[in-house]
Amino acid sequence: MLIVNNLSLRYGKRTLFDEVNLKFTPGNCYGVIGANGAGKSTFLKILAGEIDTTTGDVQITPGERMSVLKQNHFAFDECPVLQTVLMGNSKLWKVMQEKDAVYAKADFTEEDGLKAAELEVAFAEMDGWNAESDAANMLSGLGIKEELHHQLVKDLSGKEKVRVLLAQALFGNPDILLLDEPTNDLDIETIDWLENFLADFQNTVIVVSHDRHFLDAVCTHIVDIDFSKIQLYTGNYTFWYESSQLALRQRADQNKKVEDKRKELQEFVERFSANASKSRQATSRKKLLDKLVVDQIQPSTRKYPGIIFRPDRDCGDQILRIEKLSKSTADGTVLFKNVEFTLIKEDKVAVISKDHLAITTFFEIINGHDTPDSGEYQWGSTITTAYLPNNNAAYFTSDDNLIDWLRQYSKDKDETYVRGFLGKMLFSGEEVMKKCTVLSGGEKVRCMISRMMLQNANCLMLDEPTNHLDLESITAFNNAMKDWKQVALFTSHDHTFTETVANRIIELTPNGVIDKRMSYDEYLNDSGVKELREKMYR
Repeated sequence: MLIVNNLSLRYGKRTLFDEVNLKFTPGNCYGVIGANGAGKSTFLKILAGEIDTTTGDVQITPGERMSVLKQNHFAFDECPVLQTVLMGNSKLWKVMQEKDAVYAKADFTEEDGLKAAELEVAFAEMDGWNAESDAANMLSGLGIKEELHHQLVKDLSGKEKVRVLLAQALFGNPDILLLDEPTNDLDIETIDWLENFLADFQNTVIVVSHDRHFLDAVCTHIVDIDFSKIQLYTGNYTFWYESSQLALRQRADQNKKVEDKRKELQEFVERFSANASKSRQATSRKKLLDKLVVDQIQPSTRKYPGIIFRPDRDCGDQILRIEKLSKSTADGTVLFKNVEFTLIKEDKVAVISKDHLAITTFFEIINGHDTPDSGEYQWGSTITTAYLPNNNAAYFTSDDNLIDWLRQYSKDKDETYVRGFLGKMLFSGEEVMKKCTVLSGGEKVRCMISRMMLQNANCLMLDEPTNHLDLESITAFNNAMKDWKQVALFTSHDHTFTETVANRIIELTPNGVIDKRMSYDEYLNDSGVKELREKMYR
């Protein structure tokens, strides 16, 4: 058990947390949410003992072991991969090192024999004999091939390092597991493995993530950081979001009777509780929701940006035709080959690939920023496009403030008009006078979305639109795309975004294209598609 007592953290005049009291219990998974800068990662570092608090303390049940997903990707560069995972259980690793040191002695004494016996007992009690095979299985589950298990961590790619550090955190059945953005750089199959692992995990998990599908799949509770307070709510992210929005609408309706509000909330809880049977955490979450008192449901004080795309005109019949488009890298690696498809009205296409460079290169080609090795593409005469690139650094090289930056993309140069689009993306007051060169990653993406809204295009292209955004912006963007009635081509690691927006899936492979008119989940679960994908990536 992990208990937070009267915790406060202040930096000068700024109060990050104020008198926080929480209890984290075994068998539950707690999703920590909050706007960018609210202190989610800082809160995890406090729980891990890496940051001292201004007041209060954190208590762990004596004898329990905490494991933390490390963010320093270079800390274990000189260690073999399998050993790095074993180090995740520090007590077991210490016993293994001491045991090896005793047996390595040239002048082995009777005292050494007694010490070795003690270490063997401790080793057996911690299931040490199965440790290496367990660590190897965990690495394999996370997509690290067996031939890499004995290489040094420094010889792995950045994405492989992330998976090794995740295996290290998960290894050895820790009593308390702290995970900060564990799904970053993981592919679909690995995220699915992690969701299953955490759903079966019997101890305490506290996780920070912007992945709503992941939070819904694993969380029994939501820990909401808002205005220096931390509140604990029963349910997963979707339940928290929908219930808080319902409570907000009720608060706005001053004429509604208290009893009517209570009845509406109770019906919502009962409906969501019934739907919990679809979740991997079904049994425990349904029990929690059944016990929930409706008075616990509070409106969220969060602000959601206003993302509204309005095309100047509808798409005509001719939208985009692509014929035998192929592209390889400078070293000869085939990104995609013989890509052929035609877009029709109201297509919202999720473009996917096992190599994200293939997707970005494809988007750059059809936007005229790169050239294919062969093949061609043609846009229809009625089509106007707006593009949100994965890398937006080239757009933010000037010292312009946000008003002047956005004004250059607007036909109407009036300051009030331009401010309105920045305001929709929550840039208000003096914030609009910020220089482009000091913006955070999330602020840059919000500026790019403002730019897209100004363009009034009828075809949207989005390369990882949710990168760097907080959950509120992701949710608003997701809702805007669900409402979009024109054509869209996009790619996103956000499972919920892709599942709720796409009506067609196009996968780019080195051996051709897979093109299916179906939802994302249908695509992932279709046995015929699975066989075809295996064939295309051979």
